[in-house]
Amino acid sequence: MKRSSWRFLWKSEDIRNKLLISLLLLAVYRLAANIPVPGIDRAAVAGLSQMTGAGRNLVNLLDLLSGGAVSQFSILAMGVYPYITAQIILQLLTPVIPALERKMQDDPREGRIWMEKWTVILTIPMALLSAFGQINIFNQMLEGSSIISNWGFSGANLLPTITAIVTMVAGTMFGIWIGQLISEFGLRNQGLSLIIFSGIVSRFPVSIARMVAGSEPWWVFVVVLVVFVLTILAIVYVQGGRRNIPVLFPGRRIGNRMSMPVRSQLPLMVNMAGMIPIIFAQSFLTFPAILSSFFLNSQVNWIRNVATWLYAAFGGDTWWYPLMFFILVVAFAYFYTDVLFAQQNYGENLKKQGAQIPGVVRGKPTQDYLTRVQRRITLPGAFFLGIIAILPFIMALFLPDNSAGLQMMQASGLLIVVGTIRETVELIETELRMHGYDDRLIN
Repeated sequence: MKRSSWRFLWKSEDIRNKLLISLLLLAVYRLAANIPVPGIDRAAVAGLSQMTGAGRNLVNLLDLLSGGAVSQFSILAMGVYPYITAQIILQLLTPVIPALERKMQDDPREGRIWMEKWTVILTIPMALLSAFGQINIFNQMLEGSSIISNWGFSGANLLPTITAIVTMVAGTMFGIWIGQLISEFGLRNQGLSLIIFSGIVSRFPVSIARMVAGSEPWWVFVVVLVVFVLTILAIVYVQGGRRNIPVLFPGRRIGNRMSMPVRSQLPLMVNMAGMIPIIFAQSFLTFPAILSSFFLNSQVNWIRNVATWLYAAFGGDTWWYPLMFFILVVAFAYFYTDVLFAQQNYGENLKKQGAQIPGVVRGKPTQDYLTRVQRRITLPGAFFLGIIAILPFIMALFLPDNSAGLQMMQASGLLIVVGTIRETVELIETELRMHGYDDRLIN
């Protein structure tokens, strides 16, 4: 019987070292997630878990992005959220500013280095803004209490306030650094995904224990379990969806003979953007709530009213919040897919190889044809992502209020978990083949 090449996983020293480095760095990150911000009021932090309405939904969203660090207000309470926001801003600006677009197209490698450099630079002011806004918005939720003792910018409060903000920014930069180390020395290009993945997975046992030990009806556990399994199966099915485009490669001359043309296929993914659109949409929707918290106590009536409306609307407790979430996920899926697909430049690459899609002219017409096909097949993938994103809001209509099952059914978290596992498995299989452990060649 044919045996899998995975049995050689631990025998390859290079792969083993990458896995151990990745696990060690993730362990360091999870340990750091338990270090509290200096000067926190533990009673106020405990009050965050008792939030209801918009406050509860916003805390859950921030807790998802931070990997559970918000619930205990650790130095990693912002997670890598400011870095993601910085990525969104730069990627939105790239198609709009011709100079940036040319920079990315002329030399993709240098363009990626430039993009990474400025993403990190932009992360710092975004983290400062987010740290102050997050503390401020939690203070508003607690109605008079402060999550940081001696909070303020006057007198004796100045030093503790600056210390808390700087510590939170340092925690975010530490998390980004850990992710970059994983991508460089561990499982390549998986750093940030694994960090978010580890945080989401760490919350599952707590949610399951709350459901089993709690006072919720037995049918809640059954419903959550069934929907949980069906959601995972649907994610796996859609993530594996492909549209195979026939490609004809020219024959090669071998001595005096000419080999026959080779028929192959170019697979186009139904969901090329993966989990990124949901992460982008969540970050995009969370930012207005944080920003509006600066103006909730404004002396100008109309500014205070607008800030209050924005805070409630983007806190997640309005009927149109899921609608915004759905639309943004679909829009980001199309946007990010277009960006990724344009970077691949299949038309020119196939032309250089002398390959051709039957019935389509080489070069730009080929790229235009593939772009049209990709956009058509992206439609079901984008709508699927949108439904996955708003699944917790749909489940909230049937489950008891503040049910532990709703935390389990953060379907965007499930998508991140399943997507990260699939990408990690594919990466490990690629590494095994590169080291000569190909299961197709092993008897």
